[in-house]
Formats: sequence, structure tokens, C-alpha cells
Amino acid sequence: MIEAPLQFVRPRAPKPEWLKVRAPGSENYLRLKGLMHSLKLNTVCEDAHCPNIGECWHHGTATFMILGDICTRACAYCAVAHGKPTALDIDEPRRVAEAVKAMGLKYAVITSVDRDDLPDGGAGMFADTIREIRVRMPDTRVEVLIPDFKGEAVPLRKVLDAGPDVLNHNTETVPRLYRMARSGGKYSRTLELLDRARTHAPTLATKTGLMVGLGEEQHELVGVFDDLRGVGVSILTIGQYLRPSPDHAVMTRYYHPDEFRELKRLALERGFVHVEAGPLVRSSYHAHEQADSYEKATRGG
Repeated sequence: MIEAPLQFVRPRAPKPEWLKVRAPGSENYLRLKGLMHSLKLNTVCEDAHCPNIGECWHHGTATFMILGDICTRACAYCAVAHGKPTALDIDEPRRVAEAVKAMGLKYAVITSVDRDDLPDGGAGMFADTIREIRVRMPDTRVEVLIPDFKGEAVPLRKVLDAGPDVLNHNTETVPRLYRMARSGGKYSRTLELLDRARTHAPTLATKTGLMVGLGEEQHELVGVFDDLRGVGVSILTIGQYLRPSPDHAVMTRYYHPDEFRELKRLALERGFVHVEAGPLVRSSYHAHEQADSYEKATRGG
């Protein structure tokens, strides 16, 4: 089958209508913002300037960012601060669990900065956070969005053995752009991590995310889809890269919503259980729905 070419849309100011979102400010948003700050917790929603923060926080969902707010890597696309991290806060898992309980979450997402300065990359803190949530909210499903742990297998197993419901590690971009976009990572390492997760926990849902607008070509994206299916990834998210500042990687173009629909079609055609694709999609956007799709497809629920 000949795949339809994707429509080219040049960057322009102001942003296209499909990228405009209402400024956050609902009562529930303000309540959650106060709760996060009172418990001294970080969220990737705030630190990564997520455009969906108003929608997600209004509906009582958030992605907690553990291990501090300073990353040891300096990926060209990322808005999170980088440099020398502060000391490890060993009480953080408990506070995250308390926040999950206070919010009454049925689905919690836990991510982190990269902590290459730690012997296990922070894997033990992920495991502790999962366990603390289980103690307080045993019915809450937990998704972890983890770093690559420098390709080491033992930290990954430590997280998996704590029993998350979904294991997410973002691929971010196509192999050709890795050196530019995420110099501290390797495409082959990402695939290896996802494959190891499938091998160690065969029934666990594995998930990954891609950004578009960094200069990739359609055939490269399709090649990544094939590679991800080759290591058993079930859930895929695809969203528009938005440049956080002039110091970050250049955005080459906006993708039209029709293009995201086409990418979703191509991905589903290759066997993904669930694909979330759209201009404002981020890794944790509608995460509970993605997990529901996986459970229905694999368990007949």
C-alpha cells in the first residue's frame, strides 16, 4: 500500500487555532496547585510547561515528578532545568502517596528527571513511591514514566518488581535526530529497555511517546513504529513539539490535525493497542484511557 504524504505546514505566529488552549484557573486547578506546593512536590505538568495542565488538573489528574526538579542531562527539547541536582529527598515517596490519597486518584503517573549521579539512577525511589501508593490507595493504578538508567538492567528490574500497571519510557524522536535532540540517550538503548521490560514482565503494558516537528520525515516515523512493535510496545503517544525557548531545539514545522490522524492510522495498522495522536498530546494525556484500552484488548475486559 502506498502511504499518503503528510501535509506540510510552515511555522507561523500566532500559533494555529488547534494549538490554542484556555488559560488554567478552575477551582479544582487552584486546589491541586495549592496541594502540590504545600506538600513540596514537583509535577512535570508545571516544570515541562505542559499545555494540558488546565484540563488535566481540572479533572483531578497530574503527573508527579520525583527526584527533584534539576536534571543531569540537557536534552535540546526539554524545558526542565538541568545542572547539579540537590540531595535526595527520601521522604518524597510518602508525600507523593499522600497527595494521591488526598486527590482520590484512580490513576497516578510518576516520572522523574534523569539522575545519572545516583548509583541506580533513582530506580529505588520509583519503587518506593509505587509501594507507598499501594499502601494508601491499593486500587489506584500506577503508571511510571522512567529514564533509561544508562541502559542498566538491574535498576529497571527494581522498578518492574514493585509492580507498576504501565511502564512508559519515551522514544521522543527518530534515530537520525537523537544526537541533536537527546545527546545523553541512545535510540538502541530505548528499544533495549522496552524489550527488557516485556521480557521481565510479559503481561505488563509498555508504552512510549514521540514528538513531531523536529525535522523528522514520515518514513522515519513509520520505521520507528515498526521498531517499537518489534519490541512489543502496546501504547503509543504522538504530539507536537513546541519550542520552550530560543535556547532549545528549533521547531521545523507545525503538524496539522489531519496529519496526526494519518499517523494514528499508520500506527494502529501496525498493531498498537492504543494510539493517542494530536497537537496537544503529551505522554500522560488521557493515560487512564490508554491503560483501559490495553486491559480490554489483553484481558477481554
